[in-house]
Amino acid sequence: MACASSRLVTTGAYHFFLTHTQNSAPSLMDTRAERLFQMFEKMLLIRRFEEAAAKAYATGKIRGFCHLYIGEEPVAVGAIENLEAQDHVIATYREHGHALARGLSARSVMAELFGKESGCSKGLGGSMHLFSREHNFMGGHGIVGGHVAVASGLAFASKYRGDYGVTLCFIGEGGTNIGGFFEGLTYAALWNLPVVFIIENNLYAMGTPLYRSQPTRDLTLKAKAFNMASARIDALEVEVVHKTVKEAVVRARSGQGPTLIEMITYRFRGHSMSDPAKYRPPGELEEMKDKDPLDTTRAKLAALGFTTEQLTALDAKIDAEIADAVVFAENAKELSYDAMRAMVFS
Repeated sequence: MACASSRLVTTGAYHFFLTHTQNSAPSLMDTRAERLFQMFEKMLLIRRFEEAAAKAYATGKIRGFCHLYIGEEPVAVGAIENLEAQDHVIATYREHGHALARGLSARSVMAELFGKESGCSKGLGGSMHLFSREHNFMGGHGIVGGHVAVASGLAFASKYRGDYGVTLCFIGEGGTNIGGFFEGLTYAALWNLPVVFIIENNLYAMGTPLYRSQPTRDLTLKAKAFNMASARIDALEVEVVHKTVKEAVVRARSGQGPTLIEMITYRFRGHSMSDPAKYRPPGELEEMKDKDPLDTTRAKLAALGFTTEQLTALDAKIDAEIADAVVFAENAKELSYDAMRAMVFS
């Protein structure tokens, strides 16, 4: 993707030089308002889901690891909005948002976090291992970077079957130093596979800032080693995400090969629920919260003509859906011992 303009963004810790595709803002088509409203609804669902998950974790109803997606909602929503039924999504262990954006119900995901039989992985996977064959949602993977090679395998299967399927692979910036990342990109480029690799650069690999873990600020330079198309965007705007990924999906689906996209985003919470995130410089979090993508998207919708009553009604709808999911998860049954035993090799 040819880059034509750029701008400097501060986060308090250091500067990121963000490059944008020329004319990156979407055109004002008739369907823009409707699409933006739909994407905002999904972003709001993810935000309220994660807030409810945080509360349930704090009260001991969710155990184990739990990595929240608060602040990064435009990435999953804007990207997955471009997919069709035969396409695949594969993600890291911070994947609640991707699962919901792909169409898994709040009930099935919350029940999984609670370890219940009605969860999308029957309560056996928990927060880091959400799966749904029905939605072609292939995880939720706890091994950093290991799933990137699996993504290329999924894309190879789509190409082999000739079903015009595309695979979206989400990976954190820290995972781009892992061997599986390079293995996956090698075969994707070598075999011209229909896959889009999305780096969710939230500036910190766990608690380590990018400048201490990477020899370059621009991670799309890694695509050059594979002769792979790439793009680098400010991912706080869901419409920019949607447009950029749309171009990559069209390229992949038409047989023109894979793309690597670096999306500069930010998580408002720690790496996991057990992380107090004290490594952030003073004022950084407050600065980024001023750019909260839910607030800016809500303002855009108001400018497009949506009324306060309409947006308030959406808030109430999402709040009710999340409250229902929590009650459902609390009351759901746990998987029986016999059912669990049948899944254990002995």
